[in-house]
Amino acid sequence: MVITYKHDKTIDKEPLICLYNDVHWTAYTKDIPLLQQALLQSEEVISAWDGEQLVGLIRAIGDRLTIIYIQDLLVLTAYQKQGIGTQLMQMILKKYQHVRQKVLLTEEAPDVRYFYEKNGFQSCDRGSAIAFAKIN
Repeated sequence: MVITYKHDKTIDKEPLICLYNDVHWTAYTKDIPLLQQALLQSEEVISAWDGEQLVGLIRAIGDRLTIIYIQDLLVLTAYQKQGIGTQLMQMILKKYQHVRQKVLLTEEAPDVRYFYEKNGFQSCDRGSAIAFAKIN
């Protein structure tokens, strides 16, 4: 298996539906044109491909100077725990290494916490920061 990484904000709807549905992020697939528009308006989108199959994606939004927000990081279930998510994260962190604040919001689960902590993130419940979110 050779995974290739692409910096491209334009991704066809079928691979997006497959990826987002596979990881149960179905709220995104209810309006694919909106998701595609969100990708286009992101600061950065990096996708991972196994041949013609989209197997992972990360996207960042922000001002590129003082803050970036990692909005999505997904890897197909069958491809998880193979380093793809880590590679995508490291590519984003390297590109924005000069940015002071790198923020993300995710669900609580032991494997999720471990993944982000091994990539240098600190949970707000363990540090000096506090986080708030309003999700409709």
